[in-house]
Order: sequence, then C-alpha cells, then structure tokens
Amino acid sequence: MKKLLLIFIVIIYSCATSNEEQDKKEIITLMKHQESDWSRHDLDCFMLGYWKSDSLKFQGKNGVTYGWKKTLENYKKSYPYAEDSGKLKFKIRAISKIESNSYYVMGEYHLTREVGNANGIFMIIFKRIKGEWKIIADTSC
Repeated sequence: MKKLLLIFIVIIYSCATSNEEQDKKEIITLMKHQESDWSRHDLDCFMLGYWKSDSLKFQGKNGVTYGWKKTLENYKKSYPYAEDSGKLKFKIRAISKIESNSYYVMGEYHLTREVGNANGIFMIIFKRIKGEWKIIADTSC
C-alpha cells in the first residue's frame, strides 16, 4: 500500500511540474508576441496580452491606471510614433506560481529607440482567464 501511495504522489508531482512548465512556456510565448507587436508599433495587438477589463491595474511613473481602455490610451499618448516606441526586449528574471492559474513575472524591459533608449523593471501578474493567459496587473518603472 505504501508503494502505491508513493507512486501516486510521484505521478501527481510530475503532472503538476509538467503543467507549471507548460504554463511558463505559454506566458513566455505571449511576452515574445508582445515584444514583436510593440516593436512593430502595433499597440492594439500589444494590448491583447492584457485583461480587457476595467479591473486591469497598471502602475507606472505617473501612478495607477485602472482599466484596459485607459491603459491603451496612455500607451498611445506616450508612444504616438514608431520612433517613440522603438524595439522592445524583455529580460525575464523570475516566473513564479502564485496559485492555480496565476503567476508573477519579474524582469527588465529595454527599448532601443532613435529618440533615446529607455530601460526599466517590471512585475506583471498573469492569470488564466477563459483559457488564455492575460496580464491583470502590471507595475513598470
């Protein structure tokens, strides 16, 4: 009986680890799409990675912005032209599970731009909503 219990625990742990690795791969893939979208100055596509809700929270240098629409408006106001947005590259430092279907990602962003490069750090919270990973909170500075 102990042997069966041990086998069961190993199988459960293996499945949980496998699912967590798959979740992390999906989140990284989404962030790579965001890098590409941003670098093409396609801010609408970039925002597809965010939860389209009034409950989305974005913390930046100007304080907290609430809502998907307002966040997109702020991006378009701050980065009106391709030379303003430049080329985006994320450097992920950590991806950690918070609970089932949610992770936080910590890292750096690097914008290479003609108008001057910009760099900073971020912490993003992802949640699986209706089968898709979405950013529900973003702190970038």
